[in-house]
Amino acid sequence: MLSAWDRRNRPPEEGAAAELRGFAVDKTFLSSLKGILLETELDFLRCVSAIIIFLVVSFAAVTSRDGAAIAAFVFGIILVSVFAYDAFKIYRTEMVPRATQGDQQ
Repeated sequence: MLSAWDRRNRPPEEGAAAELRGFAVDKTFLSSLKGILLETELDFLRCVSAIIIFLVVSFAAVTSRDGAAIAAFVFGIILVSVFAYDAFKIYRTEMVPRATQGDQQ
């Protein structure tokens, strides 16, 4: 069984750096077209999933007819509108222009 002393005595490439090698970020991929599109799609999906979650939680909260539940419903609807606007702006500014540029080439 390995102890903390055994890990300390190993060279760095066999220690923590080797364990984290799979989590390294490839900057050339992120700066390529596929990486940019992946980042945009994930950001858009984050907004859409937040909209769905907040709608479900808001409507579930308002069923109890308590004052705090109604406040939670209003707050959830405000958050849904903010995330919907964010998703709309992401779609208009980042996803549509790239799709039209690909059609022109």
